[in-house]
Amino acid sequence: MKRSLFGRLWPNVTAVVLFIGFVFPVYWMFATAFKPTGDIISEDPVWFPTDITFEHFKRATGVDHFWTYVTNSLIVTLCAVVLALVIALAGSFALARMRFKGRRGFVIGFMLAQMAPWEVMIIAMYMIVRDASMLNSLVPLTVFYMMMILPFTILTLRGFVAAVPRELEEAAMVDGCTRAQAFRKVILPLLAPGLMSTSLFGFITAWNEFPLVLVLNKETEAQTLPLWLSSFQTAFGNDWGATMAASSLFAIPILILFVFLQRRAVSGLTAGAVKG
Repeated sequence: MKRSLFGRLWPNVTAVVLFIGFVFPVYWMFATAFKPTGDIISEDPVWFPTDITFEHFKRATGVDHFWTYVTNSLIVTLCAVVLALVIALAGSFALARMRFKGRRGFVIGFMLAQMAPWEVMIIAMYMIVRDASMLNSLVPLTVFYMMMILPFTILTLRGFVAAVPRELEEAAMVDGCTRAQAFRKVILPLLAPGLMSTSLFGFITAWNEFPLVLVLNKETEAQTLPLWLSSFQTAFGNDWGATMAASSLFAIPILILFVFLQRRAVSGLTAGAVKG
């Protein structure tokens, strides 16, 4: 009886501990953003803000070119995600439905590309962009971000395409649809969970990317929000209140996306991982 009770109890206790471990840093970030400076630098931690202030948010959003950072981040991230999805739809369909020489090696190549750290290629990327006279431009960032998320997108969507019975596609073609029409009317609606999960992953990856924009875009007009976050650390110290306020604002779009897409995203990640 005791062993059975322990067997039911320890997974729940472990889940609660892990939940607290993951959620507490997020809570501390948001709580610190609303604390007065005196509470932030106090030796005794203030667990719950009592005197709520919005001064840190005013200082964070009052930085020069703040809305330029926001606009650039949205443009680069959304364009990279959309481009990756469009290319991945064609690539995943080819890998899942067609049989051609070198197909297995092609899939292994995508897996290796996904595992490779992009940071080791920053110097090569910089030289390519410099030689093309495209430094301080959003176009190279969009292309490189799209390349970063493309392997994962193709591999995940490949599992979903493979899970769709061929009979549905063939039935649509018998009814008069072309292959492209069958894909658009039959397969594409069934890929919604995969599209949700991959788009969420791609958005987080591109939204958080820091080293690449730091190297390629030195001019403020071409920079994104990750560089805005680093602007509160100076030689005279760290403005922790503004840093936490900026981090909270930076995390809000991802949290909103996850709240709306989390059910489809989780099912998409698990289904795409085991099918195909």
